[in-house]
Formats: sequence, structure tokens, C-alpha cells
Amino acid sequence: MRPALSDYQHLASGKVREIYRIDEGHLLFVASDRISAYDYVLDSVIPDKGRVLTAMSVFFFDYLSRTAGVPNHLAGPPDDERIPADALGRALVVRQLEMLPVEAVARGYLTGSGLIDYQKTGAVCGIALPAGLVEASKFDQPLFTPATKAEIGLHDENISFDDVVALIGPERAEELRERTLATYQCGAEHALSKGIIVADTKFEFGVDGDGRLILADEVFTPDSSRYWRADDYTEGVVQKSFDKQFVRNWLTSAESGWDRHGDRPPPPLPDEIVKATRDRYIEAYERISGLRFDDWIGGAA
Repeated sequence: MRPALSDYQHLASGKVREIYRIDEGHLLFVASDRISAYDYVLDSVIPDKGRVLTAMSVFFFDYLSRTAGVPNHLAGPPDDERIPADALGRALVVRQLEMLPVEAVARGYLTGSGLIDYQKTGAVCGIALPAGLVEASKFDQPLFTPATKAEIGLHDENISFDDVVALIGPERAEELRERTLATYQCGAEHALSKGIIVADTKFEFGVDGDGRLILADEVFTPDSSRYWRADDYTEGVVQKSFDKQFVRNWLTSAESGWDRHGDRPPPPLPDEIVKATRDRYIEAYERISGLRFDDWIGGAA
């Protein structure tokens, strides 16, 4: 008989995930259908989002391990008997790690906060870039552009490599940069073979008891990555996407009536935006994995 969530100690709530302790060395990561944008957790939920994030992470944890030898924190299959029945399909049993205090961000294209930094300073995270770049410009080589880890309601801040060195030391910082860029390159090449550009993504890494750097949390999900359609990529314009940028775009549109820089929280998402977001997340998973989402745990019979 499977345990209940109440059998485990609740440790933390994130913007999307709940974390529980299973035993001394293992945690339960449970992904919800919550969606966040601009440092707010929205009142609206996206049906099946937690299952999509979990399915995509499982696919990429396996793919990266097999093709690039990237170790990860998974400690059991997605139907592990330690997962409560009502969390099947959206929960994973993982090893507890000492997490690094850095968001490991890799960028292949100029967009988002990187574009804002570039327009102000000509650089991203202290990395000087050529003049004349625009929205969606492709870099000659992917960039490691780390950020701080912010609490809910606060904003992640881009930091320089020197800042990372100050936080975790020079050897670990160099290892983190190399691992981040290699992992991004591997996953982005696979996605591109399926017609999707991974413009940027963020990883979280931890350290195990043997001092090894371990990929953790989620990986290459539509929450942690920008997915663009390769067949209509055009430099200089905002790209059509499979990720939550679609939600951000609606929130900052005239239709929403919301002032991003005001004091009011964002409004609820209209039903058609909720449905379209769900459809984009599922399409991203199915195109990249080659699998049917309905076949994932907890799906349609």
C-alpha cells in the first residue's frame, strides 16, 4: 500500500514544487499545476502542468545520463512505491544533496533579462558582447550567465562569474560553468533535431556525499527553459514559444489590464490562455520526447 503525503514531513514550498522528507537521505519532489510569472504565483493553475514538468524532467535526466554521462539526483522510477497514489505522475523520489546557492543559466540566444542587461551595458553577467545584437540574436557560443536564487516574491538577479567564485570557490565555479554549458549543448542539440530551439535554460546543481556535482530539481522543462519553433525563427522579433513566455506576454498585453510595475498582483488567466498554455507544454513534451503525454503516469487510459 502506498504512503500518504501526510506520512512525510513537509520541508518547503516553492513557486511550483512541494518538498517532503522520505527518510534521512531521500526527498519527495512534488510538482503542482501552479504557474509563476514576474515573481508572482498566479491564482490560475494549468491543468496537468505538474505531470508535464515531471515527464519532461524524467526524459531529460535519462537522456543526459545516457548520452553525456551527466549524473542526476533521481533515486527511483516515476512509479516508485514510495510515491503516494495522488502524486503519481507528478512526483519523484530524489537523493538529498547540498544544493549550490546559484542558478546555473545557459543562454544560446539573446532575450529576456539578458537582452535588458545587454541594452544597458553591452554585456550579460559581465560578459562583453558585440555591438548590434537584437532580440533573439544567436551567440557564437553559449554563455554561462548565473543568477542568485531568490525567495518567493523576490527576483533572481544576474551575477558575474566572479560572484560565483566568491560564493562557491574557483574550482567548483569552473566545474559548474563547464557542466552547465555541456549539459545545455547536449539537450539543445536534441531539441533542435525535433524542431525546437532551446534559447536558454536554467539548471540547479547540488553536491553529494562524495563531492560530486549532481544535476537536480527539474531539467529542460517549459518552466525552466525558453522553447522556440525552429521553423519560423526570425532574429529581431519576439519568437513563438512553447513555454510560459506565452503567459508573460498575455500578462503584459493591453488585454490583461495589468501594470507589471504596479502594486497589484496579476489577474487570473482567461480560460483560453490556460488551455493554450497547457497545449503548448504538452506539445513541447511530445515533440522533444517522441512520446505520447496520455501514456505518462496518470494519463488517459
